[in-house]
Formats: sequence, structure tokens, C-alpha cells
Amino acid sequence: MPALMVRIPQDQADVARHRFHADSYLPLPGLLTADGLDALREEARRLERIGRRRDFTMACMDGSPRHMTTLGGQVIARESRLIPDLYADPVLLDLLGSLTGERPVPVPDPLERHVLNILHRKGDTHGAHTDDYPYALVLFLEAPENPADGGLLAHTPRAVSLSDLDAGQARAVHHRPGDAYLLRSDTTAHRVTPLTRSGVRRTVLNFAYTTGSVTPRATPSARELYA
Repeated sequence: MPALMVRIPQDQADVARHRFHADSYLPLPGLLTADGLDALREEARRLERIGRRRDFTMACMDGSPRHMTTLGGQVIARESRLIPDLYADPVLLDLLGSLTGERPVPVPDPLERHVLNILHRKGDTHGAHTDDYPYALVLFLEAPENPADGGLLAHTPRAVSLSDLDAGQARAVHHRPGDAYLLRSDTTAHRVTPLTRSGVRRTVLNFAYTTGSVTPRATPSARELYA
């Protein structure tokens, strides 16, 4: 199998770890190799055919909207070898360990381990939320070229509540296909801004990890979105 990710030298990882601990967010531009992006994009397109359209508001996340197509980890594990293999890849786990300072381990619920999120209609959005587990690695397979088209990550680290996203504290970030980011996702309020026009797409894989030192939050959000 061709290399799917670019290796990050240890000295760069050390600098990145300090940035991540300060910001709870770390951009990883160009993390996917050209071969990796092509392979994962082809796999996502195949899996999208069995994805499920979601259009609802999530009560446990302050009634924030979900307008997107999703596929949960339990289905991905059954239908794909590539994605679960990458999720558990020792090279990727070593990288995440060097960036977080902790040894990441798979989350216990297969539903949440690796999920596919696709925004593909005008107005599609993944509304305000925090995650049940501490670390999210998000891999971009498709993304709007122009930030004005939406699909931006908006995030507020160490948020007291989801309303912090609307209090002038949120940072909005644009990513390109092949990029990734690492997020301290259980304490960072975050959302994806709505797509502003038809004809653009945002397709991401979200890999969730935990550690032995963290007690996961118990919310029904993942089951509402991916079950």
C-alpha cells in the first residue's frame, strides 16, 4: 500500500505539540500524500452511496442544526479495510502521541472511531458541539476552494458553553483537500459553517481517540448522528 501520510520530523512535532497545548487546535497542512488523498477520496465516494442524510436539530447540543450526509464507524468497519487500517496505523498513532504528549488509544465505541461527514448542499452545516472523547483528527478529502463558500471550522478552545462560539471568541479556519487538523475536541466548542452555494462539497474523515487518563463524556450526540 502506498504511503498515505507525510512523515513529520521530530523537531517539527515538538514545536507543534507546544502549539497544540496552547491553542487546543493544530493545523496539519498537506498531511495526506497525493496517493493517500486519491485513495481515501475514492473510498469515501464509494461509501457515500450507503451514507444517510441527516436534517435535524440536536437537543443535547443546544438545538444546533445538522444538515449533512454521514456514515458511522460501525458501517465503515464492515465495508472498508483502508479506513480502519489507517485509523490503527502505528505510524499515525506515533505521530498523534508526539503531538499530544499522550498515547492515543481507540475509543471503545466502534460507532465513533472513524466517521464520514459530507456537506454537499447549500446550507449544509455541522452545528455547534463538543465531542465525547478528547482528540479528533480530521482529514480533508474535499473542501471548498474559496473560504466565502463556507465549510470553515469555527472553534473556541476551553469553552464554558457552546454559546462561546457566538460571543466573538470563535476562530474560523479554512482547509484544503489533503489537509488535516488535530483538535482537543471535548473541551473546544466547534462547528462547521454552512455551505453558501450549491456545487461545492466538504468531505472529511473524523478519527476519534482517547487516552487512559480521560473519562469520556456521555451524550447521545454520536448515536443521533451516526447510528
